[in-house]
Formats: sequence, C-alpha cells, structure tokens
Amino acid sequence: MIRKRSITLHGHRTSFSVEDAFLDELRTIASERGLSFAALIADIDEARPLDSNLSSALRLFVLRDLKERHQRP
Repeated sequence: MIRKRSITLHGHRTSFSVEDAFLDELRTIASERGLSFAALIADIDEARPLDSNLSSALRLFVLRDLKERHQRP
C-alpha cells in the first residue's frame, strides 16, 4: 500500500509517497548506516537530480542499495 509521509528537510516540510516495503527498507538502511531516518532521507534528497521527485529518488535508492548488496561476495 502506498502511504504519504511528511518530513522536514532543510527547514521545509515536504512529503513523499512510497509503498510500505520501501519505507521498511529505508528504515533498515538508515539503521545499518547509523543514521536517523530523517538524515538518510535528507542525504537522498540532496543527491537526487533536480528533475526527479523525492518519491522516485527514494525507490531508486533502495533498488541501488539492494543491487549493491546482491553483488557483494
């Protein structure tokens, strides 16, 4: 199920919509990296291309992370 979430990034409220599975994975990644959930989202937001939306950037980040983990020996 897709859920809309609100978060404050750089002092501004914004929202994103992702499926629960992506949200769970983002929380796991944040924990494994020793980051707060908000810090991870802020990092992803800062790195995303200007022509992409935050929701897409979050999904693509999770996909890249999972692919990298799969490729590790």
